[in-house]
Amino acid sequence: MEQKVNIWKTNLTSGVIMGFAAIIYSLLMYFFDLALNQTQSYVFIVIQIALLAYLLKSYRDNYCFGNITYGQSVGAGVIICLYGAIISAVFAYFLYKNIAPELIGKMLAFAEETMLEKGVPQTAVDTGMALQRKLMTPGILALMSIFNNMFIGTIISLIISVFIKKEGNPLIDAPANEQI
Repeated sequence: MEQKVNIWKTNLTSGVIMGFAAIIYSLLMYFFDLALNQTQSYVFIVIQIALLAYLLKSYRDNYCFGNITYGQSVGAGVIICLYGAIISAVFAYFLYKNIAPELIGKMLAFAEETMLEKGVPQTAVDTGMALQRKLMTPGILALMSIFNNMFIGTIISLIISVFIKKEGNPLIDAPANEQI
C-alpha cells in the first residue's frame, strides 16, 4: 500500500532551513556593510540554487522513495520557498524596524544617487524619491520581499526540477497488489 506524504509538513523543515539561510546571509551583508552591493544579490541566488537543489533531492530521496515527477518537484520547491520567504520577511520587518532603521535611508540615498548618475532629470528624481519614501516602510519592504523571494524561488524551482525529477519504471515499480 502506497503511503501518502503531506507535502506541507515534510517541507516545513526545509523551508525553515531556507529562511534561516536568508537571515544569516542578510546579517552578514549588514555587518560587513555590503547591503547595498549589487553583486551580493547574485551570490545569494547561487546559494539559493544550491540549497534548494539539495533540499529537493533530499525530499525526493527521503519522502518520495527516490522517485519524483517534475510537477511534484516544482510544488515542493515552491512550498519550501514560501516558508523561507515568510521567515525572511518577518526578519526583514524586524531588521528595518528595530535593528537597522537607518538602512532605509541608505537605500533611498543610493537610489537617488543612481538615478542622478544615469542622467535622470532632477524633477523626475524628486518625484521618484517622493514615491519611494512612501513605499519604503518596514511593512511594505517585508511584503515586497515575500513576492520577490517567491518569484525567484518559483523560477529556480522550475529549473532545478528538470534535474531533480526521477520517475521510476511503471512496470518495475508497480505495487504488488496491482495487476498490470
